[in-house]
Amino acid sequence: MITGADYLIIIFLLAGVVLSVRFKKLTLSAAIMGAACGGLVYKGTGYTGIATMTMFFIAGTLATGWKLTQKQQLKVAECDRGQRKVGQVLANAGVAAVAGAIACLFPQYANLCTLLVAASFAAATGDTLSSELGTVYGKRFYNILTFSTDTRGLDGVISLEGTIIGVAGSALISLIYAVCLKWDWDILIIIVAGTAGNFADSLLGATLERSGILKNNAVNLLNTLTGALVALLLAML
Repeated sequence: MITGADYLIIIFLLAGVVLSVRFKKLTLSAAIMGAACGGLVYKGTGYTGIATMTMFFIAGTLATGWKLTQKQQLKVAECDRGQRKVGQVLANAGVAAVAGAIACLFPQYANLCTLLVAASFAAATGDTLSSELGTVYGKRFYNILTFSTDTRGLDGVISLEGTIIGVAGSALISLIYAVCLKWDWDILIIIVAGTAGNFADSLLGATLERSGILKNNAVNLLNTLTGALVALLLAML
């Protein structure tokens, strides 16, 4: 049965589709896919899940557009001015959508799935912010495998500033989770899981992505999956 709250979320998601396409943040197909993922996240994990997804999209969009001219001069800006496609949406929101679907099928696990959704978006937010802002504010850049100096913007290259920004991004998602649901140890789990996913992304970037075995979308998907799995393991302790 569709409730009044459900109608509000439907309107919210449709507005998101229109605005994200209008301002060229997503392609039409990507926006529709994002709305579908959002619908699953909401039905399974409620307002908390959709709030973390919304915060990821807002933070990621702002970070991608931040100092875009400077990024273009450094040749680290995304093509299409950061307009996301279907593959990128699934890479960042696919794990959360699956968790939402599981919560719909097995309501007794809704609280756990909500944690996994938040952790996956913490990993996605941490990765996006550390990449987009770390390239701008980083001072020294290192290969995550060898810790030798490396080129800004290359896969698997990190900076102290970018790492701190990434942790802050994960903390932002944990804050949304806490405000919407509860203040407890889950907050720390989300931050740790999100940071773990971000480091996994960098490790995969320095190895399998640089060698051409994995593409960026696959690495991002594994990033969010790592975040969710680490949260699951920590929640079971």
